[in-house]
Amino acid sequence: MTIQARRERERAEREKLIITVACELAEAEGWEAVTTRRLAERIEYSQPVLYSHFKGKGAIMAAVAVEGCAVLAEELREARTAAPDAGSALAAVGAAYTAFAERRPALYDVIFNLSVDLPFATPQAPAALHAAFGELVEGLRPHAGEEDLPLLAETFWAALHGLVTLTRGKRLPREHHDRRLELLLRRFVA
Repeated sequence: MTIQARRERERAEREKLIITVACELAEAEGWEAVTTRRLAERIEYSQPVLYSHFKGKGAIMAAVAVEGCAVLAEELREARTAAPDAGSALAAVGAAYTAFAERRPALYDVIFNLSVDLPFATPQAPAALHAAFGELVEGLRPHAGEEDLPLLAETFWAALHGLVTLTRGKRLPREHHDRRLELLLRRFVA
């Protein structure tokens, strides 16, 4: 291995460490607790090293959001492909989406609720964002009929996001979540 290859590998490992620690800190204490000073202390590198990877907290949050979308895409894909039929696949995708939001609230927030500098819903969006949305599209594909599939997926996603957000904000009682999800799915399954 060349010295340059080793340096590139070490740089990629450091960047991954920064992203991982930022996400862990946010999940434990919220995004307000994620500062470059605290991250530098936790990863045991100086702040200038951290800034050599990211311009600041916003860039770190964007990187966490991209990585979070990759995780979400994988979880949605696993749920969809493990289902025995198209109706069950869409239900599995909906359940996996809401479970992700419950299990990883800070990660969900940085992807969908906080302001991050990412080109969402554009061809320039990172591949992980397209992959996560693509799993919603694939879950809905058998049910779309003549509907505009991407628009249908946006509507389904908006409904899931609304359920998650209103439940997490205690605007909707948690005990009726599964029933609400069931009602929503019935509107999308042909």
